[in-house]
Amino acid sequence: MTPEPADEPPTDDRPTGERASFVLVLTCPDGPGIVHAVSGALAEAGGNITESQQFGDAGTGRFHLRVSVDVAVGREQLAGRLAPVAERFGMTWRLDAVGRPVRTLLLVSRAGHCLNDLLFRQRSGRLPVDVVGVVGNHRDLEPMATSYGVPFTHVPVEKGAKAQAEARLLALVDELDVELVVLARYMQVLSDETCRALAGRAINIHHSFLPSFKGARPYAQAHDRGVKLIGATAHYVTGDLDEGPIIEQDVHRVDHASTEREMVGIGQDVEAQVLARAVRWHAEHRVLLDGHRTVVFR
Repeated sequence: MTPEPADEPPTDDRPTGERASFVLVLTCPDGPGIVHAVSGALAEAGGNITESQQFGDAGTGRFHLRVSVDVAVGREQLAGRLAPVAERFGMTWRLDAVGRPVRTLLLVSRAGHCLNDLLFRQRSGRLPVDVVGVVGNHRDLEPMATSYGVPFTHVPVEKGAKAQAEARLLALVDELDVELVVLARYMQVLSDETCRALAGRAINIHHSFLPSFKGARPYAQAHDRGVKLIGATAHYVTGDLDEGPIIEQDVHRVDHASTEREMVGIGQDVEAQVLARAVRWHAEHRVLLDGHRTVVFR
């Protein structure tokens, strides 16, 4: 079985003795000898394992592994060493350079807290992504994107023209060679077809009140019901609305004295932090899909 395609040309022409770091992630049916075979192939390539995490899911019978390795050969040569092992164990695997920024497209509507947080983290070097564009169904956040030097594309979702808007979105994904799409409080429901096209590479964030408080002003509804916990969930996008494989969640406690405005502020902070962690873990190849669940090697 061959690996997923490289996102950059292999770097086999480095000077003799110069070393590089790669991250290998894989999933396969569980069984004996997997770690031994993988570590053996890495050792044969002169690799030094610097980080290793593994998980065998007894419920699904699947094995998951993430390994960082320091090696003096390029990606193509290293992949060649791993290919027979992957074939032997029926692995789905990926090999990438450690720290390579993942080409990312952000989708937004009118709320800017998640957009601002992600762009700031990227600019400050705290998020291993390359935001190649921002797409908004409204123009409210165009000035924010522009202030960070990121191109903004207005793709309105007109009544009866949702298919055309999504076609434009997918065209941008192809044109910009996008690897990850982040719905940073994008208040549109993507069609099943678009969800399938972006399977495993689109992340959404939403507040934790769902499904209890749907529709407009969820924080007003939560305040009225005396909610004591405010939280957020980041998950991969699927055709099942807000039910995709969960990557990260968090909560913050409130009480009877908390106003609706305070709850909104707390909720926005939690959403931004949860989304940033999910994006970072995905970009660092720490999230592996396990059916409708995820394995996250933090």
